[in-house]
Amino acid sequence: MKKVSTVAAKQSRNNSQQKLTIGLDLGDRNSWYCVVDEAGQIQLEQRVRTHAKALQEVFGAMPRSRIALEIGTHSPWVSRLLRELGHEVIVANARKVRLIGESRQKDDRLDAQTLARLARIDPELLYPVKHRSAQAQADLMMIRARAGRPGASPHGAGQYGTRAGKVLR
Repeated sequence: MKKVSTVAAKQSRNNSQQKLTIGLDLGDRNSWYCVVDEAGQIQLEQRVRTHAKALQEVFGAMPRSRIALEIGTHSPWVSRLLRELGHEVIVANARKVRLIGESRQKDDRLDAQTLARLARIDPELLYPVKHRSAQAQADLMMIRARAGRPGASPHGAGQYGTRAGKVLR
């Protein structure tokens, strides 16, 4: 059996106690993530499949961290998954974050780095957005589906929907 030195054991404990910040740039098939430490040094950059199982394997094995991701198609379910794994999740409004939205170099890896660095310094710089809960999202989809169905309203407002007799436009 190999003996672990006390120096190596202390370094291992320090890494697990160290506060990490992660930037996650979501894509339809693959996503890039960048892990920075408290000093802002990049510890890890990798690509991960944008599937629940792959994300769970990667981020479930990491210590509780602050994770920043851009708002988009996948951000609602990914943010819920990461919160369930115990991470602090910040969903950034990319339209308001000029470093990302107006960047001339559109690169997923660089966007992940930028998200991580901004989240480490000051999360408010990301103009955080709160997503609806899964139940609220499902309810909204049901309302929209009913409103879009021809003949859903006796008042002929099927495409707009009604609430308490008023037409919503």
